[in-house]
Amino acid sequence: MDTEDIDRIDAAVLALLQLTLHDGDRAWKEQSWDVLGRLHAKGLIDAPVGEEKSVRLTPEGLERSAALFEALFARGTA
Repeated sequence: MDTEDIDRIDAAVLALLQLTLHDGDRAWKEQSWDVLGRLHAKGLIDAPVGEEKSVRLTPEGLERSAALFEALFARGTA
C-alpha cells in the first residue's frame, strides 16, 4: 500500500510493545517482521532475529515506547 505512513506504524507498534513488556525490557515479538526490522535499524530494539520469542528494547526504546503508549492510548489523550 503506497499510502502507509511507515513512521506512524512503527510508533504504534513500539507503543504496543508496552502491552507485552516483561522482565523489565523484553516484549513478545509477535509483530510484523518488517516493523521489527525498522525498529532495530532505528536503535529502539535489539536484533529481532533468533529463537527467542521476545525482543529486548534498548533504553531509548523503552523510554519512547512508554511515552508513545501514554500519548496514543491513555484515557483522556485522544
